[in-house]
Amino acid sequence: VQLQASGGGLVQAGGSLRLSCTAPGRIYSSAVMAWFRQAPGKEHEIVSRIRWSTGNTWSADSVKGRFTISKDSYNTVSLQMTSLQPEDTAVYYCARGIQWSGDRRDYNFWGQGTLVTVSS
Repeated sequence: VQLQASGGGLVQAGGSLRLSCTAPGRIYSSAVMAWFRQAPGKEHEIVSRIRWSTGNTWSADSVKGRFTISKDSYNTVSLQMTSLQPEDTAVYYCARGIQWSGDRRDYNFWGQGTLVTVSS
């Protein structure tokens, strides 16, 4: 299952971007959808996740209050990013798993990544 991520780009500090991730078919209720990011020279970091059945969400402290993960449709999850800062610069990946986890090893299916660059 290949997830398709889109929406990255270049934005100035303080700006906003909306990332989308589309699955080839329906996202089942058992799924946990997540956004990770990887900045240059750093490890993957989970940003936000959402439990598809309940809509419950979790976000990292570094993005809480600025990023919002949501269900857009039966097969699309989005990440609305506001008040972007240079430290948010990274390749953003969407992923699907079934465990309520922040560990990338618990996610079986990944998108190809979309680059977000925030200039100061």
